[in-house]
Amino acid sequence: MTVDDGERLQKVLARAGVGSRRTTELLIAEGRVTVNGEVAVLGRRVDPEHDRVALDGVPVVVDATIVHWVLNKPAGYVTSAHDTHGRPTVLDLVPGEPRVFPVGRLDLDTEGLLLLTNDGELTQLLTHPRHGVEKEYFVEVEGRPSRAELRALRTGVALDDGPTRPARVNVVQESAAGTTALTIIVKEGRKRMVRRMCAAVGHPVVRLARTRIGSLRDPRLAPGTWRELAADEVRALYAAALGGAEKAPE
Repeated sequence: MTVDDGERLQKVLARAGVGSRRTTELLIAEGRVTVNGEVAVLGRRVDPEHDRVALDGVPVVVDATIVHWVLNKPAGYVTSAHDTHGRPTVLDLVPGEPRVFPVGRLDLDTEGLLLLTNDGELTQLLTHPRHGVEKEYFVEVEGRPSRAELRALRTGVALDDGPTRPARVNVVQESAAGTTALTIIVKEGRKRMVRRMCAAVGHPVVRLARTRIGSLRDPRLAPGTWRELAADEVRALYAAALGGAEKAPE
């Protein structure tokens, strides 16, 4: 395909949720849009299924066949496409078409936000340890962690697969039942890591729920339900993974 084939870039950007046709024309004129790494000009045409479009260096998903869903995973669902033990999976909670895959994993008993998509590039960015996208968890643990134990969680805990990176840990509430609610923010995605961190300092997890991925939160999303991400939410996830804040269109 040549640059004279395909759809006009401003139309494709508007359909992808970047802004109105007039706004996208201004973004192109300001040199903020690239196609396959080259600065685009007004009148440029693109093939949405094959061309790579970016705004301020952050990819814009223009292929209409790619979807991004966020699910509030309930406890008791396996984060996989199939389960050999016949347990329900997270894919039972979303439409069967198009075929999507979970981004990372949440344990069987862990609740909270889970991305499901057929966007291979975003999946790779969000799951690769090098990019260090923040994940925030609400954690209820047994007992009341001491200052020294909280400091250990914050500075790094020795696990069997190596020490954890520094984490942000705050006490939310201590209950009369003898448990403590914490928020823990990590930049790693090792298997059962938050549970292992808490157990390592002597406070096993009673309840664990992921409340944020990068900038993505949705406290109104009911357990077991899902929704499609808005275009700006997808771009924000790309920006977080690429290590820079996205510049908003003016």
